[in-house]
Amino acid sequence: MKHPIQRPASRRRSTLASSITHILTGGALLLAGAVASSSAFAQEKATNLDRITVTGSNIPRTNTETPSPVQVVTRQEIDRTGKTSLAEYLQTITADGAGSIPKTFGNGFAGGGAGISLRGLGAGSTLVLLNGRRMATYGLADDGQKVFTDLSTIPLDAVERVEVLKDGASAIYGSDAIAGVVNIILRSDFQGAILRGSYGLSGDSDGDARKATLTAGTGDLATDGWNAFFSLDVGKTDAIKISDRKNRKWIGTGDTRPWGYDKTAQFLGGAYTRGGTSGGSGPNGSYLDATGHLVPLPGCAGLTTIGGQTPASIAADGCLFDPAQQYRDLIPEEKYVNVFGRASFAFGEGGEIYTEIGYSKKETIFSNTPSGVSGGWGYPGGPVNANSGPGATVLGANHPDNPFYGQPGATPVRVRYSAWDVGPRVTDNTNEFNRFLVGIKGNWGDWSYDTAYLHSGTDLTNKRTGFLRYSAVQCALGNANCAGGVWRIGDDAGKNSQALYDYISPMISARAKSSLDMFDFTVSRSLMDLKGGPLGLAIGTEWRKTSNSLTPQTYTDQGDIIGLGYSAYDGTQNVYAGYVELSAPVLEQLELSGALRYDKYESGEGKATPKLGVKWTPADWIALRASYAEGFRAPNPAENGDGGLAAFSTAVDPVRCQISGGAASECGANSVAIITKPNKLLKPEESKSYSVGIVLQPTSTTSMTVDAWQIKRTNEIVQGSTAAAILAGNVLRDSNNLNGVANSGTILAVNTGYVNASSSRVRGIDTDIRQTFEIGPGQLELDLQWSHILKFERTEGGDTVDYVGTHGNCDVTNCIGTPKDKVNFGTTWKQGPWSVSGIVNYISKMDNIDSRGGSYLAFYADGTPVKKISSFTTMDLSGRWSINDSFELNASVANVFDRIAPLDPTTYGAVNYNPMHFSGALGRYYTVGFKYTFK
Repeated sequence: MKHPIQRPASRRRSTLASSITHILTGGALLLAGAVASSSAFAQEKATNLDRITVTGSNIPRTNTETPSPVQVVTRQEIDRTGKTSLAEYLQTITADGAGSIPKTFGNGFAGGGAGISLRGLGAGSTLVLLNGRRMATYGLADDGQKVFTDLSTIPLDAVERVEVLKDGASAIYGSDAIAGVVNIILRSDFQGAILRGSYGLSGDSDGDARKATLTAGTGDLATDGWNAFFSLDVGKTDAIKISDRKNRKWIGTGDTRPWGYDKTAQFLGGAYTRGGTSGGSGPNGSYLDATGHLVPLPGCAGLTTIGGQTPASIAADGCLFDPAQQYRDLIPEEKYVNVFGRASFAFGEGGEIYTEIGYSKKETIFSNTPSGVSGGWGYPGGPVNANSGPGATVLGANHPDNPFYGQPGATPVRVRYSAWDVGPRVTDNTNEFNRFLVGIKGNWGDWSYDTAYLHSGTDLTNKRTGFLRYSAVQCALGNANCAGGVWRIGDDAGKNSQALYDYISPMISARAKSSLDMFDFTVSRSLMDLKGGPLGLAIGTEWRKTSNSLTPQTYTDQGDIIGLGYSAYDGTQNVYAGYVELSAPVLEQLELSGALRYDKYESGEGKATPKLGVKWTPADWIALRASYAEGFRAPNPAENGDGGLAAFSTAVDPVRCQISGGAASECGANSVAIITKPNKLLKPEESKSYSVGIVLQPTSTTSMTVDAWQIKRTNEIVQGSTAAAILAGNVLRDSNNLNGVANSGTILAVNTGYVNASSSRVRGIDTDIRQTFEIGPGQLELDLQWSHILKFERTEGGDTVDYVGTHGNCDVTNCIGTPKDKVNFGTTWKQGPWSVSGIVNYISKMDNIDSRGGSYLAFYADGTPVKKISSFTTMDLSGRWSINDSFELNASVANVFDRIAPLDPTTYGAVNYNPMHFSGALGRYYTVGFKYTFK
């Protein structure tokens, strides 16, 4: 989840919040000492159960435990967390991993969207369905490559449950579901009306979130012959600045020197690095003298927020300042409206005509640090070097801020400057989503049928302000006769006109669109009776047409926006598919299942992909199950179409590390531009996934599932290895050569392309335990979900690396890392009209290395490595009180103990904390709400 290249860069106490804490903490005492447990497994005879359809199969069955592991998330489980959006909840499940897209990453390529990444294989490998059918993908591809479904377009109050198919690939829904399927199932046949409202604020009394939802339905399909309902969801969340968390140790500042780091910390601005030959993007500005060393311009004391700097320290270290604290958002401002409606009309015996309509509009505004006037970035024509050489940004000989202005023989000087006077770089995304479905289902003789047409689309406008136009900056700084005016910097910035700022920093924009048209037809029936039940058959066919397009940001196709990467794509895919599925309960104790799907892409790629499953139930309280599936995904338009990508990542430079003799300042990971080109010779990705598990129900109130799984993806479409490109010399370097060694300057950009890596292999174990106790007049429910990663390997060019338990893979995961363990432990106490719930969320520690046995990614000021990122545990509490049959009050406290996220100096997705630990950056957060049911 990289971000486009963007180089620098009141507390009011709530008595209501305090009251909520005391109430819920008291309720939490009822939950203490509870033990864990998993998804119920009922083995009853078919004659006593209604037949249901479970995600992963189109054949109705009599119980929810299939040969494939499916996690069923009930509405109650969502409500007890206090989460107000579906995306927030799904990103807390243990199967979600690196590559998920939080809405808080507002400066990423897919800013404003929210996606889930099962098994850490990327949001583009997780298939998200709404009522068993696809939705149009988000207009902006993550990392400029991975198209995904935006979860924030779905109104939470319309959700009945979520089913997560976790064994990878689906012969039923699509072979491109390599990491698994998330099926969001909405209410159906709803009657009555429910009004919900909620208000949230943080423990610092900011980040106010207002939300209201109205869901109403009428008609009974069984008795009236029709039903119609709709859900309207509106909300607004205020932005929180990084500076609003400066009371949370390292969270609110880029200056991590108090915790043992030095001036080269990732988010500390203005520092001279590389022996004073690079860096220096301070608010006062600096220039490079004849020896290539940076010299400060005047004005630091009046412009910086970091005290204690002296003329000597400024001359030696640069004018240190904290741009993230002054300008960057912790969470963006967001406002949205989501609408969903469904109508059903019965006909004949069991026939139904149905239609669904969905619409969403969301605006997200994110503020980031000011732009610098130099650096390195890329566009289709290649890398741009504004640091050195003929393209360097300079103060002209006749510029008034040139230190040699007016002196005989004055010459231009290369300049470094953070454009604080222009203001923050602000990204404003407005996304509109639509979905229309019409279908018919029913019975024809012994056959059941279901067919529908679906159209879905997104239209996104991305506007940006505060970015600098390279050619205009070169003119305004380098040419005293520039038509746009002369740009005064640092101490003299107050002399500039608005016309000058409009010239050097015009508003820029991009437009992204996606669409999906799909027709599907499915029939199913029982063929014959076997000893364990009926032999079920399902046959289906599907046609879908998808299109994705992104126009490049204004001027980025010319490489003319400083520090902003180029991203553009345009393409259409037609896919034809057919499948057949069998479910065979050959014995009362033995069920076999199998499916075969064939996908044919218009571009010529095609493949048959099978899925096989077996479940053996030797006794009522135990079942063993296993599954095997194959997946197939053709390259998308962003990978092999027209366009390209320039982004920021972090990388280690082995050349400078070796020349420096292993100096910490040269051996850690540093920011570099990554320029990636599409590859029309890419092959489709293929995968094989396996699962084997056990389901136990020793008592009617105790159940447990344990599933071991593996997904191996071959011909994986990834950005070519950054490390390999550096070793091969495919880089653009600055002119600050180290110790006189030629071509050893700081890396500005790395050239690479999309490639088919040999393979990736992910292996792990999922445990789900559930237990219910009847205690006096109440009931105590306990549950635990635990995902443990055993392997996360990637093979390329004959080399295999394992990222499990480390901070890698920084090429593809926003450098979030791959923790071994994620655990959710939940407890709920119910008694009459009251319920109190507690959720403990745990993420294990990570070694701060790029891979197992690899290099450290950060160092302290004394040269010792930062060896690990600590584990992180939080607890959330919620409570509900049903005053009467119509009115319910609820309240929740997230991160009730106000835990602070561990300091993470490596990830570039958040300032000094890992995005997985976001609740520890935000702090304690309170929400109060109500639910009114109209009678």
